[in-house]
Amino acid sequence: MERIDQSPVKYAVHRDVLDELGLEEVAQKGTWSIKPTVGDKVKESLRCSVPSLKHILLTWIPILSWLPKYSFRENILGDVVSGCSVGIMHLPQGMAYALLASLGPVYGLYTSLFPVLVYVIFGTSRHVSIGTFAVISIMVGSVTERLAPDEAFYFNGTNGSLTVNIDARDAYRVQMACSVTLLSGIFQILLGVVRFGFVATYLSEPLVRGYTTGAACHVCVSQLKYLFGVKPARFTGPFSLIYTIVEICRLLPQTRVPELVVSLVALAVLIVVKEINACYSKKLPLPVPIELIVVIGATIIIHFCGVREDYLIDVVGEIPSGFKAPRTPDITFFSQLIGDAIAVAIVSYAITISLGKTFGLKYGYKVDSNQELIAVGLSNTIGSFFQCYAVTASLSRSLVQESTGGNTQIAGVVSSLLMLIMVIKIGSLFEDLPKAVLSTIVFVNLKGMFRQFMDVPLLWKTNKVDLLVWLVTFISTVLFNLDLGLALSVGFSMLTLIFKTQLPHYSILGNVPSTDLYLDTEAFRQVNEIPGIKIFRSSATICFTNAELFLEALQQRSGLDVRKLQMEKKKRAKQEKMAKKEKGLLDHPCNSTSSSKVSELNKEKNLSMHKDVAIFLTNTSSNGFGHVNSAYQYDATTSEIDSGCHSENNLTPILYEDEKDGRTCMSVTHSIILDISTTGFVDTVTVKMLKNIFGDFADVDVDIYLAGCQACVVEQLEKAAFFESIPKTRLFVTVHDAVLHILRKLGQTDIIFVSDHNLDTAGILSFDSCGRRL
Repeated sequence: MERIDQSPVKYAVHRDVLDELGLEEVAQKGTWSIKPTVGDKVKESLRCSVPSLKHILLTWIPILSWLPKYSFRENILGDVVSGCSVGIMHLPQGMAYALLASLGPVYGLYTSLFPVLVYVIFGTSRHVSIGTFAVISIMVGSVTERLAPDEAFYFNGTNGSLTVNIDARDAYRVQMACSVTLLSGIFQILLGVVRFGFVATYLSEPLVRGYTTGAACHVCVSQLKYLFGVKPARFTGPFSLIYTIVEICRLLPQTRVPELVVSLVALAVLIVVKEINACYSKKLPLPVPIELIVVIGATIIIHFCGVREDYLIDVVGEIPSGFKAPRTPDITFFSQLIGDAIAVAIVSYAITISLGKTFGLKYGYKVDSNQELIAVGLSNTIGSFFQCYAVTASLSRSLVQESTGGNTQIAGVVSSLLMLIMVIKIGSLFEDLPKAVLSTIVFVNLKGMFRQFMDVPLLWKTNKVDLLVWLVTFISTVLFNLDLGLALSVGFSMLTLIFKTQLPHYSILGNVPSTDLYLDTEAFRQVNEIPGIKIFRSSATICFTNAELFLEALQQRSGLDVRKLQMEKKKRAKQEKMAKKEKGLLDHPCNSTSSSKVSELNKEKNLSMHKDVAIFLTNTSSNGFGHVNSAYQYDATTSEIDSGCHSENNLTPILYEDEKDGRTCMSVTHSIILDISTTGFVDTVTVKMLKNIFGDFADVDVDIYLAGCQACVVEQLEKAAFFESIPKTRLFVTVHDAVLHILRKLGQTDIIFVSDHNLDTAGILSFDSCGRRL
């Protein structure tokens, strides 16, 4: 076996220091590719040709691209087996989830048939199973129960008591469900046509998981009435879930024991067999279809043992055979359903695309987010004409479709054919199926959603902001219902994104000895600031939302208060002017004695001032602004006042009094490098702020340089006329280029990076143009 050398790889690069002008010359900046204009794109899209027509057909109708290449020998057996397995699951889940939508069980069977066929034609995922799903069903159910409550269909019975007209109520609820499904489908199609598939990216994974967990709580509570055989009052609006739980607890003494027994027996059988399926999934060729077995067994027992008549167990009731004629949903309800339709459209698409992307990454094929949006929209739109309600991908059925050998959406065709047979011939045989059994099927299938509570300890360890999004989404969904909960959670998620841009991490960078790397001085110990140079970086893009904060952080981290420095510079200029006048008067022979006294006083004042400066710098060196280079110490005797070495480089220190403690402060920084490599774009506020930084710091003899600008940012700066006032020679490719330029400008050409073993940190030895060690 070949042994791999674990020694570190070293490299050396020899090149000139590059500013923006040098980079443009070396890299030969120019327009090498011509981007088509909007007019050209429109002309190209309207141009009719055989290749363009073929491309459009294959893009909008994906089945035309993969069906002609379908390999019967490799795929047909797996697709048929998985299609039958999924079809067997469709029957009990379709009827059970229809109850969540407050519709008859037959409408769940319709929903498991027509939309699946539409998705086969227009979908791009090979493994997702479209159809009924608990979260979408409960969202549709909240609409139907709100707009078609039992109270609206009371009539006087034969004995004078109020009775609910069940037939009229159910027919009206079907109209509501079809209308909200049509409207949500239209929204999805429109978003897909305008290429808005990326909208799902704004629903982060913690948000989706927190929302589905909260929706699972609503599903669970809605099925308790079938489990205990009670009839609680219906509540709407915020806190309706809490009120429903309290109402069910109040009605527990009225629990119907026969239905409770049926529920507990069915629940026990389902849980045990599903655990066996999970434990022996690799050994079993197919998972045991326990849901179908329980449905068939419960129906046979109730029908032939006379339990329905003896114990008055609530059953499914009439299930008509065959199909009803297609009908157009009532569009007059659209004005009342806009908010609900948007919520259904977003959630159904988000669940579908997340599952589709997961399987696509696993098996190495592309899932087009925009086409998925259109496919789900067409499934809802076309399905609404056949009295289907909103659909999405089901996690449990998709996993079964994948694990049983499904390779393409031919499995969806097989499951649809199986559902077609059930609706035409078999559906009516399940009229004696207890609703309690369907509720237990819903309960068991919520196991995966309730496992998402394990996200809480994981997010606590990894990312507390995502944990906060998860918790806020879950709590708002539970307390404020599904539609309002989704709006609140999305709004809160956007706020966290805004706060991340508003509160980035600002840092002062130092050099790693013997390298061209510059790292945060607070995060790394063996890095050192370069004397007289501050390197400042923000972790976020600089834009109008944080431009002012950026300027404040720059002044705080660099230790330069521009306003005070400007005031002290003006004050010093005024004092120098007064000193010249005094000098002119003192030069008179009669004032020789006074001149010597004034000179001594000024000397004592300067010495005391420099002492205060040394004390201040020593006390503030550990304030979190980075490590002070041990090889550099300020010496008042070698200041620019006494030496003309740096006079041409504007290195005159500026003194001012700190308002908080009254001590004298001094700026020894002559250059600031702004590392803006993290900035992806600039707006007008950012450009103006950068111009002000250059101008304000220039007033106090501090040079500003930019480093690490991306090409797109440079282009935006050029369009904003930034370089009309700021030369491109102030913009450098890397931070190290800027540092070397500044040191060369100051005459500090002999730079030696060393590690001083007598110090806690590495030092930088540098020599100025006068030959003195700094």
